[in-house]
Amino acid sequence: MLLVGGLIVILTFVLIVKKYEARLVLFLAGLLMCLIGGLPGDVMKAFTKAMVNNSLVPTICTVMGFSYVMRLTTCDQHLVQSISGILKRGRAILVPISFFLTWWISLAIPSASGCSAAVGSILIPTLIAAGVHPAMAAATVLAGTWGSAISPGNAHNPFVADLAGTDMMTVIINETPASVIASIACVVVMTAYAVLRKEGATEERRLAYLKEIGEEGGKEEAFHVRPLLAIVPLVPLFLLILGSKQVGLLPEISVPLSMLIGVALGFLVTLKDAQEICRKFFEGMGNAYADVIGLIVCASVFTTGMTAIGLTGALTELMEGSQAAAAAAGTFGPFFIAVISGSGDAAAFAFNGAITPFAEQFGLSIMDLGSLAQIAGAMGRSMSPIAGAAIICAGLAKVNPIEVSKRNALPCLASAIVLMLLL
Repeated sequence: MLLVGGLIVILTFVLIVKKYEARLVLFLAGLLMCLIGGLPGDVMKAFTKAMVNNSLVPTICTVMGFSYVMRLTTCDQHLVQSISGILKRGRAILVPISFFLTWWISLAIPSASGCSAAVGSILIPTLIAAGVHPAMAAATVLAGTWGSAISPGNAHNPFVADLAGTDMMTVIINETPASVIASIACVVVMTAYAVLRKEGATEERRLAYLKEIGEEGGKEEAFHVRPLLAIVPLVPLFLLILGSKQVGLLPEISVPLSMLIGVALGFLVTLKDAQEICRKFFEGMGNAYADVIGLIVCASVFTTGMTAIGLTGALTELMEGSQAAAAAAGTFGPFFIAVISGSGDAAAFAFNGAITPFAEQFGLSIMDLGSLAQIAGAMGRSMSPIAGAAIICAGLAKVNPIEVSKRNALPCLASAIVLMLLL
């Protein structure tokens, strides 16, 4: 049974890597393992329990609805545009500044593709115009998108909090110091690469770009930043931090309520059609349930199947007492699956559902191992040439996604190793 279970798990991830529908693959794999394990009834128990998870469903759905409203009201664009002026100062540090700006903005725009589109549409042309190599400009923005791993809008943080029996902000505050240090490691390696390969800002490339723009008759359209609109995407984040148990400056506030406050503020500062805002909000909620909650539901069936066939118990015994083995598996499993498949979500949800609940048996905390797995998956996605965010960044820079991936390989690997050592 263990051998068959291992083969099913390997086949599952092979199919995910080959871009088969992840939800279908995870569900069928879990169903098959439950049937072999003699526990077919566990399939629907796991399925229905995950469908109505009280902590995950409201959080993830309202966050996605909020992001749709921010896009409709252009508040996300005003946030990005408000910081683009910083890049026009200090060409020598353009690469690290751009990385950190993207990294921190991704906290407010947790979708990697959404952040790449919103931030990349401003930063990538700005970097190229300053003389940065186009592939390096795209890589800088793409690498910064893994900062969303510590965002309250990230689906994995409430999932890990649920496993650890704590609140989401406790998980985020616990993982933030390690993530910040890992981000520094990432940008140091990336900056060194840009310097050694002479792909940072150069006067020669800047002049060549300006000449190209002049020949094409291109002209950049002025964008007038409205400070009130730029602040709105950050309001829910600040409310959650100030109302967390660790800070306590405000009464504790739930994620859904903070997102609804953000939606209301978006309406008040833009006076967009309230009916259209309502439609966009619920469209975002529906897409969140279909894409993210659906994946969590099917991953839950998959992990139930692993338990039914005895694989979870065997893996736990194998890693029991070996902190290094568990940490390495939690880091590089989701990391490399994300690199190959373009998404770390399926691997991270599967690992956290199957292995993370037993973290204390092999010397780790549930919070640390769960955070390690999901952040490593985000890092792997940031060097995947087939991730949606990578394709967006490469398209904005007019380069091959493989060229972007090559430049992010060492920075993302370095940050994953640092994160593993710290968590």
